[in-house]
Amino acid sequence: MTRWRDLCTQAMRRWFALNVLLPLAACELGPNYAPPAPPAGATAPFIAAAPAATSNAPAQDDWWRLYNDPVLDGLIAQAFAANTDLQVAEDNLAAARAVYEGARNALLPQTDTELSATYGRNAPTDEILVLDGGKPKTIWLYDSQIDVSYELDLFGHVRRSIEAARDNAEAVAAARDDLRVTIAAETARAYGQICTLGEQLAVAEDSLNLVEQQQQIVQSQLAAGAGSQFDVVRSEVLVSQTRAELPPLQGARQAAMFELADLLGEAPQNAPFAVARCVQPPRLVALIPVGDGAALLQRRPDIREADRKLATALANVGVATADLFPRVTLSGFYGGISTQINMLGSNNGLTWGVGPAISWSFPNLAGPLAQLAQAKASERAAMASYDSVVLAALNETEQALATYGAELNHHAALTAAQSQAAQEFALAQNQFAAGGISNLDLLNAETTVVSANAAVASSDAALVQDQIAVFKALGGGWQ
Repeated sequence: MTRWRDLCTQAMRRWFALNVLLPLAACELGPNYAPPAPPAGATAPFIAAAPAATSNAPAQDDWWRLYNDPVLDGLIAQAFAANTDLQVAEDNLAAARAVYEGARNALLPQTDTELSATYGRNAPTDEILVLDGGKPKTIWLYDSQIDVSYELDLFGHVRRSIEAARDNAEAVAAARDDLRVTIAAETARAYGQICTLGEQLAVAEDSLNLVEQQQQIVQSQLAAGAGSQFDVVRSEVLVSQTRAELPPLQGARQAAMFELADLLGEAPQNAPFAVARCVQPPRLVALIPVGDGAALLQRRPDIREADRKLATALANVGVATADLFPRVTLSGFYGGISTQINMLGSNNGLTWGVGPAISWSFPNLAGPLAQLAQAKASERAAMASYDSVVLAALNETEQALATYGAELNHHAALTAAQSQAAQEFALAQNQFAAGGISNLDLLNAETTVVSANAAVASSDAALVQDQIAVFKALGGGWQ
């Protein structure tokens, strides 16, 4: 036991000297990460942000609360908790973090313990017995040994590998966050579509009631001898056209319901059909806060993912560069071998050793040089991808803001036209009752008001979708 303690003490002293002193002279090869410079103008305020629709306040993460709709809040919370795609992303992140923890383990000494018992013939033992005049025999052979190795990492191979694993895990986390942005937006989009389709259905049904009432009036006039069969047929055509608008709206609302079920991690049979009672589109209670380009670059997860992929590529260049140089490992073993298990710790059966090992692919460096060229090419591709993602994010945001602003103006014009059409139809009804206009004039006014009502409802739907496109482009919903 005393000899064992002495050997352990000496080994620990030598390991401490190599582990602490040698790395002081070590270096990390390859490029170090630095945040890439954004394109010119990327951090400026958005040029398509309409003052009547947006504010310069920082974008809100839980943007759906700007609708002040408890049903929508509950649906998004449920989607975050139950969406299967998000669960896949969480599992991928757990796997990437496990790889990172495994890479960090390379900073510690690696150990391997073996304990075996073998019954049979052992060639070295038989040879010794023969030399001593004995006869080979079948025996039990007991063997126990612990191996310890430690890479000195003189050129940063281990540290760069850890950086690459860490940065990759952060990239996977950013991809998970980007999926959360998409899930929040798509859940709100499906809910908004259900509500706006409900509004469009209600408008179509009201229009159908209106034209059916006018049809009955025309039929009554014909029965009284004051109209013509042609007027009746024209009114029937308008009724049929108005009724034909209902089935597509009903089918689209049912499809939106099934899409919402998928986002909530539910089968179509378990879709939240109670949501179909919604017949009013969600309304914002405040202007959309958009911030500026600088905040967008920091907030959007897809930009962060591209940045972390670039950092990973840079670390891999360091790994490949370190592979051009020798790798030095300090290793040792201690154990015993004996034909009797109680003799494993005795001096006669003791086996031990300690020493360095150098591995190097020199002079044939073609393989490591090819890997280095591949790593550098991947780093250039990651840099180009980062620039592309940044530009796409800026363009997506500006386009969403421009589309939303244009639809607001379109909606205002349609609302004015709807009011004018309603006023025209009321006047036409009075004049027709007084015999001042023909049935055709009344029918035209009726068609105009039906079309105006449908156009406003359709614009309501477009507004909600455009608002959600803006929120999604701003990258909120993942924190």
